[in-house]
Amino acid sequence: MGAHVVFEGGAWQVVGLQGQQVRLLDEQGTAVTLLAAYLFAADDFALVGAAVAVPVPQWGMFATVPLREQERALAWQRHIREVETGLPDAASTSGLAPRPEYDPATRTLAQRELAKAQELTALGFGSVARTTVQRMRLEYRKKGLWGLVDHRTTRTHSPTGRTDERVVAAVLEAMRRQRGRSRGTVKGLRQLTAQVLEERHGLGVVKVPAQATFYRLAAVLADPGERPGGPARTAGKPARPYRPTRVLRPGEQVMLDTTRLDIFAVFDNGTTGRPELTIALDVASRSILAAVLRPAGTKAVDAALLLAEMATPHPVRPTWPQVLELSRAPVPYDLLLDADARLRGAAARPVAVPETVVVDRGRVFVSEAFLAAAETLGISVQPAPPRQPAAKGPVERTFGSVNSLFCQHVAGHTGSNPARRGPRAETEALWSVAQLQDLLDQWITTEWQNRPHEGLRHPSMPAAALSPNEMWGALLGTCGHVPLPLTGADYVELLPVVWKPITERGIRIDHRTYDHHALNPHRGQPSGINAQRGRWEVHHNPHDQRQVWVRLPDGQFTAVPWIHAEYIHQPLADDLWQHLKSTVERRGSREQHEADLARALDDLLFKVRTGQASARERHLAARQAPASLPHDLNPGPAPGEVRDEGRERTSRAAADDGSAGPARAETGDQSGDGHASESTAARACLAGARSAPPQGQNGDDGRATRGGWPGEESLDELGPDEDDDEDLDGRGAWPGEEQEGAFALYDARKEAELW
Repeated sequence: MGAHVVFEGGAWQVVGLQGQQVRLLDEQGTAVTLLAAYLFAADDFALVGAAVAVPVPQWGMFATVPLREQERALAWQRHIREVETGLPDAASTSGLAPRPEYDPATRTLAQRELAKAQELTALGFGSVARTTVQRMRLEYRKKGLWGLVDHRTTRTHSPTGRTDERVVAAVLEAMRRQRGRSRGTVKGLRQLTAQVLEERHGLGVVKVPAQATFYRLAAVLADPGERPGGPARTAGKPARPYRPTRVLRPGEQVMLDTTRLDIFAVFDNGTTGRPELTIALDVASRSILAAVLRPAGTKAVDAALLLAEMATPHPVRPTWPQVLELSRAPVPYDLLLDADARLRGAAARPVAVPETVVVDRGRVFVSEAFLAAAETLGISVQPAPPRQPAAKGPVERTFGSVNSLFCQHVAGHTGSNPARRGPRAETEALWSVAQLQDLLDQWITTEWQNRPHEGLRHPSMPAAALSPNEMWGALLGTCGHVPLPLTGADYVELLPVVWKPITERGIRIDHRTYDHHALNPHRGQPSGINAQRGRWEVHHNPHDQRQVWVRLPDGQFTAVPWIHAEYIHQPLADDLWQHLKSTVERRGSREQHEADLARALDDLLFKVRTGQASARERHLAARQAPASLPHDLNPGPAPGEVRDEGRERTSRAAADDGSAGPARAETGDQSGDGHASESTAARACLAGARSAPPQGQNGDDGRATRGGWPGEESLDELGPDEDDDEDLDGRGAWPGEEQEGAFALYDARKEAELW
């Protein structure tokens, strides 16, 4: 009561107190009543006449002072305490009487200050006046021990020293011009600085510092990440601090990334190499939701299908023990089974529908195919901030754990760097990519999902580290499980999309023709989608171009095969097709060119299979689908089959004179379903393709027939595809092509005579 305070820019007096309420009165007689907490929280609140507390000693800054000045400041502190209290140190001199000249009971403060000035002068502090003692005492009251330091010893000097400010500005401008470009040398920066000085001040007005001085100046002014001569970085300004996101639900945040596995694997063609591993890590439970191995060249479609694999239960392999089933895991299995019947017989691995996926800015994860797949599944894609390694720390650390806990125990381990690689690492490779995939899946289910993780803690059991499966089971109790059933059409929906017209020839994509009798009612007809100018929606798999899927007016997908699909019996990747396009010279019509490409593909696969291909061709052939189980470098003849190498070479030699086309094993078909057995079809494909007669000489009427799928129509006298990306001449035809021309694909009689 009666105290004076400052509030909202005015002076008030406390005239009443009742509980938490304070009543104030100003000089004009205005009275207000407010809560004490509101009064104390005001920005300008102050208590008039309150003693100023001595600040806490700034020991951190005091430690930067030279030792001699520290001792001098501590001595001043003892003398000032004696002037104010009569005793230099109350703790060590308790019970002692102050000296007579410093006794506060008999001497005034001014007398004590004068006595201390005389004493310090006698002790060798120099000529100390009373005003000096008074000034040091007031500084001690304001700043504590830091106020007693001689601040001439704490002055900071300019990093550029006495260098001309115009030179400093020119160096900064030269560094700004170099930012974002390839890194140069300090000598080149000095020349650029001279040009800047000449542009701004004229020739010879401001001199460039000497070389040694300029080197020191450049080291001081340059950012640590932009110093000349050092490695270049991607941006010219410092990155913002990274703050991790807190996740509380499975699938709330999933991180995707791809790296090469530290294991040599055996590819389909017998060569060895390091496959690529793409994983999806659930941040909340540290569970590996999906892991996919590819021989090489992970594509956007792989990442897109990885999104669907996270929401699909992983089945238990027939060779796995029953302990790896989900029913044995520490999760509410009965409740999960009621929500999703697909979990019966599933492996003990989490199933979660991602809400947000965190990806780097690689072209696989920012492609249209991946973004479209994420949008289809309702998944938000969050690119990691640039130059922020911690943004994807969990998935990067998981790769290290896979290499240390799994890879080093597998034959063909390469080590984390060439210095740790054994001299015979490539010869130790025993497993195919598919076999490694099976081993990795079993290791994830057995080891990773049941291994305690130091970063997983339960609120009620903070001392115990939980495994990913245990954390998943704990989080299911709070958020539950929502299944996402996917059908085969859903997987087709996730494949990349192209928009093409359905012409009389079928569908043309990158020098390949796809056709089927299901397209007959829609040839030459628009799709009705005006945004795509009447073109049709076509989905394709870059790893297997043997067929495409087109969405017909009923909304369902229809598989349409490549007209030369019988040439090969393994997936046709886009990389291999692009290689063929760059090596096969175009001759005649585009049908002839497509047939030449198909024959070149058959020749390439034959050379790879017989060991005659080059290293480049073997590498391209290896970038197909993962190898089949079990891996066999030298497959023998099929059961009941006798391989005739001489006849096979003869059939290959006969390929030089005939035009190529897909072979259809009409003769020798005893299966009853319109298709020969695999080995018979393969031989017929090789022989028939190479023995096809010239145009107009197959069949009785000279018309071409197209094999491969039962019930297909012939391609006689068809015009060019107006929407194809190949070049047309001025007549609307392909160079060297006759509008009414046709080409032969297969002749059963010629084939019978050959065999």
